[in-house]
Amino acid sequence: MSRSRLNAAQLIDLALDADSWVSWDTPPERSGVSEGYAAELAAAERKSGVDESVLSGEGRISGRRVAVVAGEFAFLAGSIGRAAADRLVAAVTRATREGLPLLAAPVSGGTRMQEGTPAFVQMVRISEAVATHKAAGLPYLVYLRHPTTGGVMASWGSLGHVTVAEPEALLGFLGPRVYEALYGKPFPPGVQTSENLSARGIIDGVVAPEDIAEILDRTLRVLLAPRRDIVPSAPLPDDALFGGAPAVDTWEAITRSRNPERPGVRRLLRYAARDVVPLNGTGQGEHHPGLLIALVRFGEVSCVFLGQDRRGQADQPMGPEALREARRGMRLASELGLPLVTAIDTRGAALSPEAENGGLAGEIARSLSDLVTLDAPTLCLMLGEGSGGGALAMLPADRVIATQHSWLSPLPPEGASAIVHRDVEHAAEMARAQKVGAIELHELGVVDRIVAERPDAADEPEAFCQRVGLVLEHELAALLEAGPGSPASRAARYA
Repeated sequence: MSRSRLNAAQLIDLALDADSWVSWDTPPERSGVSEGYAAELAAAERKSGVDESVLSGEGRISGRRVAVVAGEFAFLAGSIGRAAADRLVAAVTRATREGLPLLAAPVSGGTRMQEGTPAFVQMVRISEAVATHKAAGLPYLVYLRHPTTGGVMASWGSLGHVTVAEPEALLGFLGPRVYEALYGKPFPPGVQTSENLSARGIIDGVVAPEDIAEILDRTLRVLLAPRRDIVPSAPLPDDALFGGAPAVDTWEAITRSRNPERPGVRRLLRYAARDVVPLNGTGQGEHHPGLLIALVRFGEVSCVFLGQDRRGQADQPMGPEALREARRGMRLASELGLPLVTAIDTRGAALSPEAENGGLAGEIARSLSDLVTLDAPTLCLMLGEGSGGGALAMLPADRVIATQHSWLSPLPPEGASAIVHRDVEHAAEMARAQKVGAIELHELGVVDRIVAERPDAADEPEAFCQRVGLVLEHELAALLEAGPGSPASRAARYA
């Protein structure tokens, strides 16, 4: 089915500030091509109005200077030959050298068949250039267009820190026409679509072209925010932190943490954060509704946010895929040089054959290891329930902040009671004996500060979330000045 397609120039006009585009391109090198291929190239230039399948240059988004590489499908189906690869690599290298965020907008049928293997192996050069750009701590943002397949999807199309796609785009490694020619039947419908890739956690979302400028602007506000000398947006009130005797005992706090009306991570971001850019999945075909991952600003401070979402865990307890998604967020924080915030609010990891087959224990171990050794500042927020290894996997951090009625336990207190007393009637007694509450954990040195609930988060959801957000902003600003702690210092609080 045919469909209208924006060309590269039209997309650049949509994404960038008016009249800010400056091309970096020089005429491509065409020596040594056959007479027939030269004729194809000349015809492609006349048809497309451009001299290659990729345009490169720079522009501005809300005044911020950015580099751009954009595919042009009208030039030989956006295919990548040596000249296009040279242009791509030169642009990515220049963006890295000049410290610019890089926006990529691929559209392509893949490797240029007229050039064969010499074109095919350019994927290696392109991938290396993008990897070097990311290793420099510079953002690489990808907007996949219809269609993006083959070597383009398998190189610069799949390496973004943030990756979104236009609606109903054909996206995949294998072109459907090739599949049908090889196997004598059509490729199953609905697989190679942007919507399916988003649902499976392979890309972060589906965005219409007319909305891409706003998404890019919001993302860059987070990624390019100051990292030093940050003045929080408001002073921290004297009564924001809890510092007195427990207002309720441990079991009552646990009961309150389970209140369905208690605000979770979604309301926390709604009331307390700004410039939220939701991300999605592992990028490798897994997504869990109980793990929220986003780029976020709390006041003036940006971070990667990983929150256990109580709503998403209602029907699907946290399995190993949730922790693999969390580990993607940890890698993002490291690559982008942003602080990482983890938020604990879980009844526990999934206890099922599927979780065991998926390697749950190993994912808990790897999450602990990644957090303890992460080369970015880290902050853990104990927001509500904190049961078992699923909670512990998000705990190690430079600073640990707890809400007044949050808690952390090896098992739900009912489970501990079943082990010790062979019943669940001793759950309250076990909770008190095991020192699971935020106040006891503060006394033990596991928790650094406790955010007050007045009298309970469920009674004041908006004010509570705003108070938590302000504490996070102050803590993150201090962490950015101090820098990431060592693995030893992070582990020392549990000694």
